[in-house]
Amino acid sequence: MDLRERFKEELKVAMKAKEAEKVSTLRMIGAKLKDLDINARPKGIEAVGEDEIIAMLKGMIKSRRESVEMYKQADRPELAEKEESEIQVIETFLPAQLDDAAIAKVVDEAIEKTGASSVKEMGKVMAYLKEHYGAVLDFSKVGPLIKAKFS
Repeated sequence: MDLRERFKEELKVAMKAKEAEKVSTLRMIGAKLKDLDINARPKGIEAVGEDEIIAMLKGMIKSRRESVEMYKQADRPELAEKEESEIQVIETFLPAQLDDAAIAKVVDEAIEKTGASSVKEMGKVMAYLKEHYGAVLDFSKVGPLIKAKFS
């Protein structure tokens, strides 16, 4: 089952179970996906692919994590909790992320395959990782790891 179908099915289940917060989050995902599809139409794409959907979900999580930090600094724990519950719902649609040991292994592989020898060539390594492991990598961990390998 592709992600679009999963969104629809999860929405139906959440509506029947009267899970208001989950319904709200799933509708928000649906609206964001519809915007993504509309913005892709001038390029001749009727519906964006799974990779674009995963990137959208990761972006939604990133913005919510930033919001959680701001709400905690502003002493608004109820708003931080709402954002964290949205993050949990969104994360259920992402593929399982690699753990730290696996990340280190794929970074070593990428450095070897690209022949990178310094931080100046970090872009080649990141491009390789994005192409081969984009959906399962947390890139916030990858950048510092690559820099550490070259220093």
